[in-house]
Amino acid sequence: MLRKTAMKQYFQHLLVITTIIAIAGYLLFQTPNKKAPDIKLTSIQGQNLNPSTLKNQIILVNFWATSCTGCIQEMPELIKLQEKYKNNNYKTIAIAMDYDNPEYIANYVAEKKLPFFIQHDVNGNIAKAFGDVGLTPSTFLINKNGDIIKKYVGVADINEIEKLIEKEIKRSV
Repeated sequence: MLRKTAMKQYFQHLLVITTIIAIAGYLLFQTPNKKAPDIKLTSIQGQNLNPSTLKNQIILVNFWATSCTGCIQEMPELIKLQEKYKNNNYKTIAIAMDYDNPEYIANYVAEKKLPFFIQHDVNGNIAKAFGDVGLTPSTFLINKNGDIIKKYVGVADINEIEKLIEKEIKRSV
């Protein structure tokens, strides 16, 4: 009898701990309706993007590095997203981390013919503006109001991103 009570208490404690961890994880990785930082960007090709030019667009910001296997793994999917939604006020912005080698970035961009805006975050200021991004890949989906509606740390769920993009396109029609 005593053993049954101890087991019951053990499972109750385990349930409470699991619930706390799940809630903490949700809060850590979700950033609903937090405004995206208001920053000026300059691509590795010298193209400028100002916050005003990004208004009324759905933006996917992806922090990546050429040495990151998860980043390289998801890049073809990001290319497909850009191609699929480019006529729907959608833009992908890929931010190469400050520690990445500029030559490696340029070679990768040329080799893969990346069809989106690429910036090398030389000083790490963009990563800081997005909440001290340190892990790659890290991806933020921003709606047309400039709100971060989804954040991924690690390889992003592309199916979920597509659903969110579709929802945002329909919402603004």
